[in-house]
Amino acid sequence: MFYEPKKGHSLPQNPFNALVFPRPIGWISSLSKKGIANLAPYSFFNAIAYEPPQLMFAATAYHSNGGLKDSVANILETKEFVVNLATKKLQQSVVHSSIDAPPGVDEFKLMKLKKRKSTMVQPPSVAESPATLECKLIRKINLKGKKINQNIMIIGEVVGIHIKDAFISNGKVNSLAMRAISRMGYTEYSEVKSRFLMDRPKYS
Repeated sequence: MFYEPKKGHSLPQNPFNALVFPRPIGWISSLSKKGIANLAPYSFFNAIAYEPPQLMFAATAYHSNGGLKDSVANILETKEFVVNLATKKLQQSVVHSSIDAPPGVDEFKLMKLKKRKSTMVQPPSVAESPATLECKLIRKINLKGKKINQNIMIIGEVVGIHIKDAFISNGKVNSLAMRAISRMGYTEYSEVKSRFLMDRPKYS
């Protein structure tokens, strides 16, 4: 089949994000100016640079109150956030933290998750997560959308990285042991269970 997104499709559900997969999940913790923590997952997320390390996530649509998503609103106010690795063990907390709760609700408390004090930023991290990335806001980019602030990209610099020692083996991160989850299409998720090696070729 072929279709133009602006003209719609003939399938029961939008196939777009079922074609860009698996997408890593940015489980973002932030803090409001009033000191209220927020935690929410974003599947439009990825690392974008090595030196300095930088990453992005994008928020689509609006909060139920009509304003910005809490994560975006908090980050624009405080200029800081944390990315927590989403894992199979924490999968229920990850998906439940996507709840469209009022701005004054602390999802850590709602999900009964322990907070860990961050080193370089104010927002807390998820204590149970095997790896967390502490970030400072670099830029907010308004993406194309039918309405203003419908699609917003947040770019941050990673200023602090926590890795639990149990997941470091022979000087390398044991990624498979973390059992990270990623987003597929619709309400589908996947778990990282295997890997294979490929060397980059040299031109001669």
